[in-house]
Order: sequence, then C-alpha cells, then structure tokens
Amino acid sequence: MEYDTAAVAGQIRGSVNRFTFFRGTSQLFFVTQGYAVLDNAEMPVVGDPQTVNDTFVQQIVSNAEAAIRKLDEMGVGDPKRVGVGGHSYGAFMTANLLARCDFFAAGIARSGAYNRTLTPFGFQSERRTLWEAPETYIKMSPFMHANLINEPILLIHGMADNNSGTFPIQSERLFAALKGFGTTARFVYLPYESHGYSARESVLHVLAEMFEWFDRYVKNKK
Repeated sequence: MEYDTAAVAGQIRGSVNRFTFFRGTSQLFFVTQGYAVLDNAEMPVVGDPQTVNDTFVQQIVSNAEAAIRKLDEMGVGDPKRVGVGGHSYGAFMTANLLARCDFFAAGIARSGAYNRTLTPFGFQSERRTLWEAPETYIKMSPFMHANLINEPILLIHGMADNNSGTFPIQSERLFAALKGFGTTARFVYLPYESHGYSARESVLHVLAEMFEWFDRYVKNKK
C-alpha cells in the first residue's frame, strides 16, 4: 500500500477480537504444517503520491528487513529460513524482493505482473504513464532484473486470468527468463481459473504445491 505520510501508514488496522478463519488457498494453512506465519504483513510505501514509486524497491526491502529482524527478536522466526509469498500485487512485490535482496530462502508468486511495460498507462496507485516515468517502470519490473533472482521461486497463474494487469503472459515470460538464467523455478498453470482460484481441484493443487515448495527450500533448507 502507498501512503502520503508515515503517520497514516502507521495506523492500527487489526483487532485482538477478530477471529482467525481459513478459506481457499490462504497462507494460514502453513500453520498446519509447522510454520510461523506473518499474515498480511504491512509493507508501506510512503511518499508524494505523484512520485512515491520512485523509491518503491528501497522501501519494500527495508520493510522486509525490519519484519525479519522483529520476528527474530520475538523468537518465532529463523532469519536463515524465511519464505515470502503473495498474490497479484503481492506476487509482484515478492519477485521484486527476491531480485533486490537476499533475506529470503524462497518465494511463491501467484497471479502477478512482473513486466510493468505491459501495463504502460499506470498500475496500482502509479499515476504516471510509462512514457512519463520510464525509469520507474523498468526499475519496478522484476522481469527486467530476472538475472538477480537467485532464490527458488514458484510461479502460479490462472490460464483464464481476466485481470487487466495480470495476463498469464506475465508469468510465462518471467518463467522463461528465469530458466534462461538457470534459476530454480517452477511454473504451475491452472486451467479455467481466473485471477482468483475457485475450483476444489485448483485450491488443493495450489496448497500442495506451496507446501512442497517451502518444505523443500525453506523449512528443510540445507
């Protein structure tokens, strides 16, 4: 999320009186597999709405470092065995983190957009076009920095994704680039699924893929 000021970004949004519930392909299912889960971590990007994305990469890397340090201080996380994942814009963030830092053992990116030149008229809260801010679009595109991704990454995408910014070609091209560089990567295509995954077969498949990936590259990392 992007914010004008740190004060706004620092507002409390949760409640101790809210029930935890599981549904679909929720990351909370990792708790059943022996993981500690930082759910819906805040990754604020603070700055002028017109130019806030100019420092997007630096800010999310700092956010990730702070989160890992805090989990270590609390005694619930091993800094050498932390995985990161996200869906849609969270997948985009995940790929950027793997390209720009070495804090994570592996990542899972679902239904993301990785090449911002394919969304040239803005995305999320970016108000400028590609032609107005080409450097920012390129800097924020993990596809353009695929050579820097050296951690195992699992890509998942619905074959019928109808979201205007996350056409399946986004994952197809990132996967092709990663394989070209010899990166450990896996690409799972879900037939008939759109931006979210609904079919029972798809939900169970996604959960199995995510568990197997993190078990191999995070929990049992050598």
